[in-house]
Amino acid sequence: MDLLTPGLNRLLDTWLDEDLGRGDLTSVALKNLEGSAYWIAKAEGTFCGGPFVEQLFKKVNQEVQIELLVKDGEPVLTNQRVLELHGPASALVAGERTALNLAMRLSGIASATAELVKQLERTNVRLADTRKTTPGMRLLEKYAIRCGGGVNHRLGLDDAAMLKENHIAWAGGIQTAIDAVKASAPWTSKVIVEAETANQAKEAVLAGADGVLLDEFSPEELKLLIPKLRELAKSRSCPYTSKEIVIEASGIRTDELKAFAATGVDLISTSAPITRSSWLDLSMRFDQFK
Repeated sequence: MDLLTPGLNRLLDTWLDEDLGRGDLTSVALKNLEGSAYWIAKAEGTFCGGPFVEQLFKKVNQEVQIELLVKDGEPVLTNQRVLELHGPASALVAGERTALNLAMRLSGIASATAELVKQLERTNVRLADTRKTTPGMRLLEKYAIRCGGGVNHRLGLDDAAMLKENHIAWAGGIQTAIDAVKASAPWTSKVIVEAETANQAKEAVLAGADGVLLDEFSPEELKLLIPKLRELAKSRSCPYTSKEIVIEASGIRTDELKAFAATGVDLISTSAPITRSSWLDLSMRFDQFK
């Protein structure tokens, strides 16, 4: 993911403008002082957001120099230094809150993701995110998922087609819905069907789905169903459709990951790292002025 896209740069400008407004009223007290500071982690976790922090401070003042001591995706310990800064004291103070808020949020997501990914070690199952993201923060929150060791599901409705209960009901069935999407979407686009029953899952595979999301199935049900779905995929001859099928489990508790990983699924998707994670506590400390 390119961290310096025009869209992301506009987001950083918006967040700085929210805090700075017409200017920091405390800056006159700092006059022309030069300062040095550092960030520390006040808890263990996985760091995320360094490149954005660097860009934020540069937007405040190009003279700010930052040394990232921890790369995105790397673990941090309590009281460990994460980065060091030097530059005009007014700029360090002005950028502090926005930069910390962003890094703490993203690090919290990365930390929560890393904890869940640990449960899937020594399996071939990957942890995927969902579209349950904070409006305006999707790219960054999904980036944090990747820093924690997870993988990204579709970024938006234009990224892949996922046919859910309402789509299927209103379209008149799974086959009709898939045919309609494949007739209009680029052939490179993936079509995923969310199945709530075994029969729906089988129908989706035979209809040419590229992936099936099995929602709220038990591990026992999946162990029986998944081999049948893979066999059905091998038998199909739909144009532009692979004989392989990506099978995803969703709607499960995070303490059940190991049980579901043993069923033969390819992906386990969850919104938990984004919707339920706490911020990783980070703090900026000043150590020199001149």
